[in-house]
Amino acid sequence: MNDNNINKSIHCSVYSCAYNNREQGYCKLDSIKVGTHESNPTEKKCTDCESFMLGNCGSSTCG
Repeated sequence: MNDNNINKSIHCSVYSCAYNNREQGYCKLDSIKVGTHESNPTEKKCTDCESFMLGNCGSSTCG
């Protein structure tokens, strides 16, 4: 993982994720795993970033 760097190949707007770089909108990971919670996904909303990890938000909302 790039703790201090960003991966300009992975854009991310999920600010609650521990791997998100809020200042620049990129992921800090070298790669991510994309999966699904559906048996036969047919829409974007059926996919998931399986690399997601909840960050330390310090409150009930992140961002």
